[in-house]
Amino acid sequence: MTGWLPPEAWTALALSLRVSTVATVMSLPLALACALALARGRFIGRGALDGLVHLPLILPPVVTGYLLLLAFGRRGPIGAWLEQTLGITLAFRWTGAALAAAIMGFPLMVRAMRLAIEAVDPRLEAAAATLGAPRPWVLATVTLPLILPGILAGAVLAFAKAMGEFGATITFVSNIPGETRTLPSAIYTALQIPGQEVAVARMALVSVAVALLAVAVSDRLSRAVARRIAGN
Repeated sequence: MTGWLPPEAWTALALSLRVSTVATVMSLPLALACALALARGRFIGRGALDGLVHLPLILPPVVTGYLLLLAFGRRGPIGAWLEQTLGITLAFRWTGAALAAAIMGFPLMVRAMRLAIEAVDPRLEAAAATLGAPRPWVLATVTLPLILPGILAGAVLAFAKAMGEFGATITFVSNIPGETRTLPSAIYTALQIPGQEVAVARMALVSVAVALLAVAVSDRLSRAVARRIAGN
């Protein structure tokens, strides 16, 4: 099995899994908070927040990577502060790749969660509140159990998006072997080398398999949301 892909491709695949997992786990709490705010909140700036959340879907990935470089680069306002204060460097590191993947997958995660929250009958939450349950308790015991499949579906979609992320990642953290060369970057690199057609095809096959699996899992979880909310 190890000979099916070249060693550098296995390294890139392992890095992609690491980057995608960290990106998904770290962005999940913020995505849930944004989804709750957009689905249930009525506040000034809600439209601006909605637009900001979905901005990575609209912007060219290269522009997103450039903006990340400006903000989180070593000379950027946030990147310089992180490096000088906490010793955290993001530019040209795998942690930066995780940040870029998290931002690109964030809109998909928020959207799946928001749709699940909006499908919940507010009368269920109101009934719990009238019995004296505080709002955090209603959220923990009524809302979150109902939308759990939606949370998982959003996480799966964001993970799949992170696995395929290329434009923002290569702009922000470049294409450094063993550090920031994820599977899409490895495919791009192999395409530039004559005689790597078989390796490229196999790496592309792995990417397609991950994407199809994510779509199937997300679809199954979405159906679970519908059944749970319908009470079946």
